[in-house]
Amino acid sequence: MATYASEIYQTARNYLGMIKFSHSIFALPFAGIGIVEVLHWHGFMVPSTAVVLHRIIACLVCMVSLRSAAMGFNRIVDRHYDAANPRTANREIPSGAIPLRDAIIFTVFGLLLFVGAAFTMGLTVGLLSFVAIVLVLGYSWTKRFTPLCHFFLGLAIGIVPSAVWVAFTGTISWIAVYWSMGLALYIAGFDIIYSCQDMEFDKDKGLHSLPASMGVSNALWMARISHLLALACFVRAGIEANNGIVFFAGLTIVAALFFTEHYLVRGGRQDKIPVAFFNLNAWVSSVVFVILLADRWYQAIVQ
Repeated sequence: MATYASEIYQTARNYLGMIKFSHSIFALPFAGIGIVEVLHWHGFMVPSTAVVLHRIIACLVCMVSLRSAAMGFNRIVDRHYDAANPRTANREIPSGAIPLRDAIIFTVFGLLLFVGAAFTMGLTVGLLSFVAIVLVLGYSWTKRFTPLCHFFLGLAIGIVPSAVWVAFTGTISWIAVYWSMGLALYIAGFDIIYSCQDMEFDKDKGLHSLPASMGVSNALWMARISHLLALACFVRAGIEANNGIVFFAGLTIVAALFFTEHYLVRGGRQDKIPVAFFNLNAWVSSVVFVILLADRWYQAIVQ
């Protein structure tokens, strides 16, 4: 019994490792941002508390299932590159911890769960789920033909606030668009930084990334510009949505996190990339969500 339980535990760890479940902290606040804002502006359109709870849960299920499927798909199509790269050779598929067939089954199940959850929110949302699948899975191929792959990744994940808005209202708003733009640029910026670790490998294998195409120094400048534009989009989203002092004061924390991240990796210091990526970036999206929620709560009290 103990051996069987140990095997289940290890299998679960392997799958959670394959999809980098711990990185969900980057992504879940994106859905939270969309939910907070759409309910603030359009809560009156939702007929009951039960419907609100259903849509919140369905959006979160969509977020987790599609992200998990996307990570599984990425590991599947990149398995040969991962096996050849010393940094990634111990990943679950190339190391044999997860058989290829099982990874495919897991990915297909995630996609089916995503589509099913989307259709529970209406025919339009369900049909749009296939567009999201093409966009999100398509990112995995972009590194083979364009150094702008980082921005495709940003777009694939950054659409979440806009997707939530559509799921709740059937429409789109500039508030959601600015949030999506900002989050897309935020993701692209840290993905550029992360990819600096594989510059030589990408060049050797003919893969495209900004570090491989223009060198680490220039790529880091692109990451700085991307994060500066992301911050500008957050500000613009706040202006569009009539956010208050709590939100805009809180954005100074986000700016400080961006500055610290880029200070750590200045000059291409690759040994600092894990700290910048796994620690500071985990905080940015969470801080943005918390200050937005706090601002809405404060406005509700003072009004």
